[in-house]
Amino acid sequence: MEDIKTEMQNALATLKRGGLILYPTDTVWGIGCDATNAEAVDKVYALKKRKESQALICLVSDYKMLNQFIEDVPEVAYDILKFARKPTTIIYDDPIRVAENLIAADNSLAIRVSKDKFSNDLAKRFRKPIVSTSANISGEKTPESFAEISPEILEGVDYVVNLQKNKKSDKPSAIIKLSNDGKVKVIRK
Repeated sequence: MEDIKTEMQNALATLKRGGLILYPTDTVWGIGCDATNAEAVDKVYALKKRKESQALICLVSDYKMLNQFIEDVPEVAYDILKFARKPTTIIYDDPIRVAENLIAADNSLAIRVSKDKFSNDLAKRFRKPIVSTSANISGEKTPESFAEISPEILEGVDYVVNLQKNKKSDKPSAIIKLSNDGKVKVIRK
């Protein structure tokens, strides 16, 4: 258990100073940073060679944190999350208190309440959303295991969490867009 404590402390310290972490999530290995720090978010886009117009996902620890960063969470979101059988990311309208360069052109933000113990505890202790985007260069295949992560990504982050390295990744999350006008759209099953 001491390893988890050390990894948690190192990951938190990296996030707090605006660095990038590579960490296991409830889906695939993710590149993470402080979702409220625009410079850190820029570093993620640069590392992934991704256009800022392609939005990134954030992880939060629970509904309370979700409500702190979304102006008005539609009631249906709680039902979707309660009954989801797999990790589910929801795109919400009107995000607040996050980096401007994280918000999509239509004023929305994708957020997942993480069920993975490490990433959930990390968000809980950090007390802010954490960016979570697959650990690959944009357009390349999403790594299914730690061993498949490219050297460019490994060298481009400030800290690699040394946990679950033998775990085969689960599939990326389902993505659902919930608009404040009541529209529900499935982006990825």
